Amino acid sequence: MTKPGAPKRFLPTSPFKAPVAPPPKQFAVGDQVTHDVHGLGRVTGMENGIAVVVDFGSTRERVLSPYAKMSKL
Repeated sequence: MTKPGAPKRFLPTSPFKAPVAPPPKQFAVGDQVTHDVHGLGRVTGMENGIAVVVDFGSTRERVLSPYAKMSKL
């Protein structure tokens, strides 16, 4: 199967509801997080919604928004 090239349009008169986008993930300094690749870590810095700096113990990584592989514990 292939994915469609353009997203579907939803007309205002449609009886079906348009899909709701999930709110963007928000992190704060000190939050404990888990990352699919790096594992457990703690947020040590913020860059105005662009990225967060996370200390994973053995390494520090800058994780860019939209933080698809990271979640707050």
